[in-house]
Amino acid sequence: MAPQRQVFLVALIAIVAFVAAASGVWVGRALTDKPDSSHFELHAKLYDELQLKPDQRAQLANVEAAFNVRRKLLEKQMREANERLAIGIQLEHGYGPQVTDAIDETHRLMGDLQKETLQYLFAMRDVLDEQQAGKFDKIVVDALTTDMQ
Repeated sequence: MAPQRQVFLVALIAIVAFVAAASGVWVGRALTDKPDSSHFELHAKLYDELQLKPDQRAQLANVEAAFNVRRKLLEKQMREANERLAIGIQLEHGYGPQVTDAIDETHRLMGDLQKETLQYLFAMRDVLDEQQAGKFDKIVVDALTTDMQ
């Protein structure tokens, strides 16, 4: 393989790994933390700093509504998987097949939510013009890395 191609593949893998890790942290916090002021601050920043036009606000409202339906469904499914995990723990008193299945299901659902969240962010970004998209990227990256700094 050509050295330039190897460098490109390594860079691509690093970018994908970073996005996956950062979004995993974000999704995990979204699931386990109660909504706090930082969530509302992020939303306010996106809407205030991007100087959205009325048609963009309407498009974003549609994107958010669609995501919220899917998010609520996945969160419900995760709660149900947690209930199955609790039942498995009660019945098996150890790491048996029911516990294993419930853990695997929870992990699959968390991954699905992470993917849906990224699709939501990219759908939001698609509504923006080039200048807004640059600001959006900075706001999202700052929000994902705030606790890491």
